[in-house]
Amino acid sequence: MSYVDGFLLAVPKAKLSAYRALARKAGKIWMEYGALQYVECVEDDVQPGKTTSFPQAVKLKKDEVVVFSYIVYKSRAQRDRVNKQVMADPRLASMDPKTLPFDGKRMIWGGFKGIVEM
Repeated sequence: MSYVDGFLLAVPKAKLSAYRALARKAGKIWMEYGALQYVECVEDDVQPGKTTSFPQAVKLKKDEVVVFSYIVYKSRAQRDRVNKQVMADPRLASMDPKTLPFDGKRMIWGGFKGIVEM
């Protein structure tokens, strides 16, 4: 079974191109250090729910879109090694959180153990 880091965030529509460029850069770095797969997805069929939903989870504003992302690893141990290397990489370590093309305070993330894979 693999291990997956999942991410959910709101990106201003006006900054989606900048986010895509950042994601391409980050994805290359994660893959260099051993991630098995790096995927970034933008909402296509995402509706607000009555109780909970992707838009509600990130407190989506009218001028934003939901982005769902995930990175696949062989194991949690490999994920921990890769993430440590990525976070120390100067291509990402020098980024200023204040200039990111999204609000990091509304980003949701976590690590998940696989339970079914086909």
